[in-house]
Formats: sequence, C-alpha cells, structure tokens
Amino acid sequence: MNAPERHLRIVLVTGLSGAGKNSILRALEDLGFETMDNPPLNSLEELVDRGERNLAIGVDARSRGFNSDTVIATIERLKLNPELRPELVYAFAEDEFLLRRYTENRRRHPLAQTGQVVEGIALERLLTEGLRRAADLLIDTSTLPLSSLRRMIEQRYGAESPGMAISLVSFAYPAGLPREADIVLDARFLRNPHYEPMLKPLTGLEPRVGAFIEADPNYAPFFAHIRGMVDFLLPRFVQEGKKYATIAIGCTGGQHRSVFLIERLAAHLRQSGWRVGITHREQENTSAAGDGVRTKTMSSATK
Repeated sequence: MNAPERHLRIVLVTGLSGAGKNSILRALEDLGFETMDNPPLNSLEELVDRGERNLAIGVDARSRGFNSDTVIATIERLKLNPELRPELVYAFAEDEFLLRRYTENRRRHPLAQTGQVVEGIALERLLTEGLRRAADLLIDTSTLPLSSLRRMIEQRYGAESPGMAISLVSFAYPAGLPREADIVLDARFLRNPHYEPMLKPLTGLEPRVGAFIEADPNYAPFFAHIRGMVDFLLPRFVQEGKKYATIAIGCTGGQHRSVFLIERLAAHLRQSGWRVGITHREQENTSAAGDGVRTKTMSSATK
C-alpha cells in the first residue's frame, strides 16, 4: 500500500520585535504545530524535511545568518514541493505602540546598539522590509487584542477542512482601515444610531439598533448590493486558489452600523455554507480596556 500523501503546513513567522511573533507561535503550538524560534537560517529546509507534523518557525533579524532574501528564497523552494503548504506571516505595529510595549516591559530592543529602542525599531524595519513585501499574511497588532490575534490564527490555521475561510470585520474609520482586509465597504452614509439617545449606548447586536438601521431607505439596496457582490466574488476567489478572504465594513464609531451589517452578512454567508469568523474590532478594543462590551465570534460549515 502506498504511503499517504503529506500536506504539511509550514508557517514561517517573522516581523518586528514586540509585534506579537511569540504570541503567534504559541497560538500555532496550541493548534498542534511543532514550533521553533530562531533556528539558523541554513537549517530551515533540513528542519522541514525531518518534520512529521505541521511546523511553525519563528524567524527574525536576530536569527543567525539573517537575510531577508535568503528567507524568501527558502520559501520559494519549499513552495515547489507539492507535499508542503508553506506560508510567510509578518507581524508588525506602529512605532508608538512598539515603544509603549518596550517601555511597559522595560526590555531592551535586540537591535538597539546604543540602547535607544527607536533606533532598533528603525533598523529592524529596514532589515525585514523584503519579508513584509513577500508575506502571505500581514498582521498589524497596533490595536489588536491578544484574543483577536489568537482567533485570527485559529481561523486561518486551525481548520483543515477544504474550502475558503472568510473573516468579517467591523471597524471605525477614525481608528484606521483593517490592513488585512481584501474588501472594504463604507456604511457611514446610513443613518447613525449614535445620535439617538436611547440607542447610543447600545451596539449593532441589539434588535432595536438593527430595526433603526433597516428603516433607512438606503439600507435595503445597499445590503442587496453587498450580497450580490460577495456571492459573485467568493466562488471566483476559490477558483483562483484563494484560501482566505477578509471583508471589512466600517462606520464612524464601529459600534452600530458596521456591526449590524457584519452580523447580517455573516448570517447570509452561513446560510450559503461558507465558514465564517467575525471580529467587531472596536468593541473588542473597548472590552479589552474593561468596558465590558459584548463581542461575538461565529463559524459555520465549510462550503
């Protein structure tokens, strides 16, 4: 009898120090990956060849013999092996957040030659820019709670079933666009429950807020266009071999209109059989700060 064909997942995790690389590796380890941090770059292919299960390897500018071109060339060679599913993940954050994390932890940046953290951050950005451009997944952890980071990794690497996984994200425009988004939609033209005193403290998860948004005459045609667009695009993404898609809907505060639309879109996609994960970004950030706002994550069968 022939040996079963291998399809090992190989995830190289890289990025900026303090941006969450270790948290990503721990999340992958919890999913059953064998994990290694900072092995010599010239040993990567040997480690993969010896692997018996999914493998996650941390690589950064501290790695012996580090060179971004070498890492990229290694990934390209691994992609030639039909038994492997290699990916490059790059975690980063804006300088102000990295500086705050180093200040809070009282750590010294590994590349700061003079003890100035900002110097180490700038040097590391320069050394890893090639990896950022080549990454299969970019993760901006500037305002991303740890729970959301773990869920993102679980959604992408935890399911071995076939088909495409879809992440839906609600967000507030003033806080910036979700950098991982493939499709971004703007709901700010809809009537805003924020200006209704009885609705302002609620969220788009509440039926009263949903009814208010649905009463806007622009809502029904807008949502019909969204449904038609995703129903057209997603099967074609699959045909092109895409395994993951992120759709983001934004409004002003990220609490009402975008949340409601994401929930409605998730319900539509689940009914169509897609595997869906939800992140209400601003609610999770508020919750992480102790506000207690509810958050929600859902999944469904794979199409």
